Amino acid sequence: MIREARPERFELPTLWFEARCSIQLSYGRVPIILPVFGDPSLRQSSFALYIGRSGAVAFHRKSAVPSDRDMPTFYNQIAGHSVERLAALSDGIFAVAMTLLVLDLRVPITDTVHSERDLWRALLGIAPQIVMYLMTFLTLGIFWVGQQTLLNHLSRSDRALTWLHLAFLFGITLMPFSTRLLAEFAAYRTALVAYWLNIVLLGATLYLSWGYAVRAALVKPDVSPDVIAAICRRIVAGQSLYAFGALLCLFNTYWSIAFIVVVQLNYVIAPRLRNRT
Repeated sequence: MIREARPERFELPTLWFEARCSIQLSYGRVPIILPVFGDPSLRQSSFALYIGRSGAVAFHRKSAVPSDRDMPTFYNQIAGHSVERLAALSDGIFAVAMTLLVLDLRVPITDTVHSERDLWRALLGIAPQIVMYLMTFLTLGIFWVGQQTLLNHLSRSDRALTWLHLAFLFGITLMPFSTRLLAEFAAYRTALVAYWLNIVLLGATLYLSWGYAVRAALVKPDVSPDVIAAICRRIVAGQSLYAFGALLCLFNTYWSIAFIVVVQLNYVIAPRLRNRT
């Protein structure tokens, strides 16, 4: 008796999996995670996302990417991934820089003080150094808050982002020097320009690091485009105000110093006043 051969039934391994994509916007690339129904082996593939005029979304497989087992691991791929270590190093450098500022304040020499009037006169003599200390302490506080805001929105780091933040920390270590230079030569434009260039270095490295983190999809998936744009606006606005303050040195360096202090006090006090109102 001849039995008719029946084809065996089998099912293709079609499952849901997450596809990590990113959308290029005017201010950077925003990472997104979309569910995809298909063969799980496509996890290692590269997809292009298409959005039609009717709103339909489609994926197109661009090219297969070899699995991690088939490719060698390079050091640069695994270096500098810890955001926590980067934040810890930043906190330490900020603390040291803030401490070094106060060490430049010198107590009046006792041999020159013989009365209350002499003491007041001596304190007025170091008043410029106290103003510079206050200004730079506020500067470091503002940039510390800014860097912590960036780090809090990162899901991970990489080698390039770590070196960008190290360049930012290099600028932080220069702040005690530029502050001392401005305190000793407050009437000279060169000293004020050197102080301003130190601030430009901090703002530029912070802006570049945030832009790179967005383009490299290192930010957390729940970070909205509004948050990304708000951080960029804050850095650009602050640097614009500092640049205007530096231009005032063409008339008088003390005008520049006063304007920078007012800008910093605005960043520290104004948000609290707006919240109360």
